[in-house]
Amino acid sequence: MKQFSRRSLIRMGLLGATSLCSSGLAVWAQSASLGDIGTAISVTDKVTVYSAREIVTLDPNKPAANAVATVNGRILAVGSLSEIETLIGDQPYEVDLTFEDNVIVPGFIAEHDHPMLAALTMSSKILAIEDWVLPDGTVPAVKDKADFMARMIEAEGELDSPDEPLLTWGYHTYFFGELTRTELDTISATRPIFVWARSCHEFTLNTAAMQAAGVTEDAFNSWADPARKQSNFEAGHFWEQGLFALLPYIAEMVANPANFKAGLELMRDYMHAKGITYGNEPGGILAKPVQDMVNSVLSSPSMPFRWSFIPDGKSLIALYEDDEEVIAETKKLASWYGGMTEFVPNQIKLFADGAIYSLAMQVREPYLDGHFGAWMMEKDLFERAFRVYWDAGYQIHIHVNGDAGLDRVLDSLEVNQRRNPRFDHRTTIVHFAVSAPEQVARIKQLGAIVSANPYYVTALADKYSEVGLGPKRADQMVRLGDLESAGISYSLHSDMPMAPSDPLFLMWCAVNRVTSSGRVADAEQSASPEAALRAVTLEAAFALRQEHMRGSIEAGKLANFTILDDNPLTVDTMAIKEIGVWGTVMEGRKFKAGSAKQEDASLQIPSSTLMTTEFAQAAIKHVFKSIHSHG
Repeated sequence: MKQFSRRSLIRMGLLGATSLCSSGLAVWAQSASLGDIGTAISVTDKVTVYSAREIVTLDPNKPAANAVATVNGRILAVGSLSEIETLIGDQPYEVDLTFEDNVIVPGFIAEHDHPMLAALTMSSKILAIEDWVLPDGTVPAVKDKADFMARMIEAEGELDSPDEPLLTWGYHTYFFGELTRTELDTISATRPIFVWARSCHEFTLNTAAMQAAGVTEDAFNSWADPARKQSNFEAGHFWEQGLFALLPYIAEMVANPANFKAGLELMRDYMHAKGITYGNEPGGILAKPVQDMVNSVLSSPSMPFRWSFIPDGKSLIALYEDDEEVIAETKKLASWYGGMTEFVPNQIKLFADGAIYSLAMQVREPYLDGHFGAWMMEKDLFERAFRVYWDAGYQIHIHVNGDAGLDRVLDSLEVNQRRNPRFDHRTTIVHFAVSAPEQVARIKQLGAIVSANPYYVTALADKYSEVGLGPKRADQMVRLGDLESAGISYSLHSDMPMAPSDPLFLMWCAVNRVTSSGRVADAEQSASPEAALRAVTLEAAFALRQEHMRGSIEAGKLANFTILDDNPLTVDTMAIKEIGVWGTVMEGRKFKAGSAKQEDASLQIPSSTLMTTEFAQAAIKHVFKSIHSHG
């Protein structure tokens, strides 16, 4: 049996995990005796030892084990059961055999998701280009337009009230063809119908919806020229600036507070069922009533995971002309959070180019049809924002999808690094759809890291080989193989609802690169299974500066584990997404999937604002601002 050295014992100290005071910590730092370790633990702090078939730790010093001891929400020790029992000695402990047939891995981290947007899509009628496996069953993918129309007719017939709007999400014109209000009128001439596109950047309404919302021809003609140009009144189709002009008219019909809360609860249960123990929204909410709504669910003490928020620097930099005021107002947002929600200090989200689902990326070579992408921030504003937050010492997360967009990001990083050098800045390239090999080398040289969405390949490579990008660019999207070869830290995210918030599925996408047709798109850009697991655990923690607390199973870290039916590093790679999830251990507490129970949140929704027009408009404004952070 491997013996514990003095250094190992000190390393396995609770590091604040128990009720240790400063003098107690001194005992740990100076002592190697089990007696002293026992003295440091309060007599009321009972140790729980979880025994498992296998534990994947991601600790290079002890990569595998079959027992882990926890106390007060932290990891005390990792090893064999006999090693841990010897270490604990006469101190009170219990051995929990719940997971003796399971595999324990570090707790999954949803490094980039959007709760409010997910809540709205999850509470709508999902009719999308892929299957959605929800806690209450699987919603199968739409086959074609005829299938969509048939399922919409069925959904319309299931609603009780004749006036209740029908909101659906997931339609994709590149897959199913253009959709018009005339076609939607055949589903119902009296019920308002709202079709929210898979890209989240466009809506199509039937005539009843336009009439109920007051979108008359006179109202439409009063809109600014850019909004009218990005609308088709006759077709009931509104996108980009046209969509933003439409929002005040439709907000109260599509942003119902009760539906929002139900959607948040569904999102909670969905993510927990996928093994998530910690999550983050970059580009977080800047409307207090909307944040209160989120807190009403996500701040609850019964939450099976914590959720954090990174501010939206794009909006903040536009609001304040004074650079110091930008930083001061950013810091004030910390007061909005509490309970199981938290503010991420000294991190900010910026935006470069447009979304991949609407082919609005800025690319070096033209799209096949000759259209142009879009910039999400004007160059001067982007460069000012980068400089202001860089000089304040912030870690900057930047939404960027196209290779031309990536050029702008890397240029700004290089200028600021030369002007004001910083070490360990962790500037994060978010989404990373289309890139060039030399850009990977430049990412490495400049010390940036990557947060990638591997689902782009699975969902879009086939279609974008035909439209938009062409075969080569489409197949080389999300070049994780190059990142791995270069030794660049990368994490994986779903950008929920742009992809299912399912870490095992994201791993499967990254490792296999199997497209919707079943072929493999550029196998050289595949991730290794271990790198993919690290990308939803330890590297995701690193991207959020949480690696000292989360991401691996090591003494002193939070006791956050995902409990699986099999080992994702040893199963056939095509079986990774099929591995069952028992549930999680989050800060030492067991949560079986499907067992979440809503308790009163520590931060309540002000009831006076819930049903107001202002709340609905604030909520829908945030949702549609956040879609511009999507892939």
